[in-house]
Amino acid sequence: MDTAEEALARLAKAVPSHVREVCGKLTSAGFQAVTVGGAVRDALLDRAPGDWDVATSARPEQVMLTFRHTIPTGLQHGTVTVVTGKGVDSHVEVTTFRGEGAYSDARRPDHVVFGVPLVEDLARRDLVVNAIAYDPAKHELIDPFGGQADIAAKRLRAVGNAVDRFTEDGLRVMRAVRFAAQLEFELDLETEAGIPPALPSLAKVSRERVCVELRKMLEAREPSRGFSIARRTGIVRSVLLDLDAAIAGDEVHWLETIDGAHVDVRLAALLAPLHSTDTPATHVDADTQRRVLLILRELKFSNVEAELAAQLVAIAHCPLPATRDAKLLANPVALRRLFRHVDRDKRHRVVPFWNALTPNAELVAVAASLLEAKPPLDVRDLAIRGQDLMSALAIKPGPMVGRILEVLLDYVLEDPAHNTRDALLARAQQEELELGHDDD
Repeated sequence: MDTAEEALARLAKAVPSHVREVCGKLTSAGFQAVTVGGAVRDALLDRAPGDWDVATSARPEQVMLTFRHTIPTGLQHGTVTVVTGKGVDSHVEVTTFRGEGAYSDARRPDHVVFGVPLVEDLARRDLVVNAIAYDPAKHELIDPFGGQADIAAKRLRAVGNAVDRFTEDGLRVMRAVRFAAQLEFELDLETEAGIPPALPSLAKVSRERVCVELRKMLEAREPSRGFSIARRTGIVRSVLLDLDAAIAGDEVHWLETIDGAHVDVRLAALLAPLHSTDTPATHVDADTQRRVLLILRELKFSNVEAELAAQLVAIAHCPLPATRDAKLLANPVALRRLFRHVDRDKRHRVVPFWNALTPNAELVAVAASLLEAKPPLDVRDLAIRGQDLMSALAIKPGPMVGRILEVLLDYVLEDPAHNTRDALLARAQQEELELGHDDD
């Protein structure tokens, strides 16, 4: 644990000049002004801080009178944005010390009370490590609840009574498990015990906010730290009921095998247990694909993220030993037919995704080699287009053109060497004779 002098020196070095300027100007005007929250915590951890927030004894109207350029961001909650220069990086959120009323919607206080002391303002925060303040003007650290000790112990505790803190704002249970993953801290047992009683509050939180926390957890170096807690406390059951029933045990360590930069693949790996082991290895699990798509759309993930996860989970069963198919390994044709159901801009995600599961290493190697060769796997990859067919076969636009293109794709999936204009037109002529012309 740092000495008091070392902690202060680290904070003094970390606070940006424009934030220090805001605090200094408020102090000169006769108010108390401190930096609070995550940036202070991260600076003490020697991590790169995010946004620096300022808390002050000045009321919102006093803050606006103190600075030339301000934005009334959230006056009802005491927040004013001070503009110190050009660009959003020069914006500093300044919030008046406040006490809070009841949280009827389990997300925001019904009312706030200004004029409370700093310690009372810190007491309303979620976790002790987030309830530390630093006064740049006085070069003073304010830590009434033992946040530095918790940082040294790599421990997360709720400020005050955990059930009260989590029930007030249901999103706090998501933040607690997310911080456990991000900071790689242990969640205090009493604090963890406060999560299950607060799950009704979590149910009231918008899915957009839940989605943000899930994504941040997936970005962590060890997301399983958070998800393991989320499973045993009932958070996963509350947010992802289908997944909770599909996972055996509390652990999801397979997520760690994927680079944290690929959050989209980690999302698919998280949902991989939803796949059906009854689906033949050479087939796409279409039912699960639709199910995953609906789940992620309900959680407000983007269409791109939802579609990628759905397509990957639909083939999650293929590399697993329980569904190993020797013919699939021996015959790249089966793999090519499988990959045609994955969008071309998503296929490069298949190998890291399969590697995250209990892999059939031989199959993964074959898949990697196949994808590297970039065989034709889509109608758009064919050496001819619909217009070529209509010209060569003297047919009109219509369903027959699409049907013939699908036949030609199947033809090149069998053997990519067939993907030449001459070979495809010859096969198309044969298919046209079998199908006959469409009715006008």
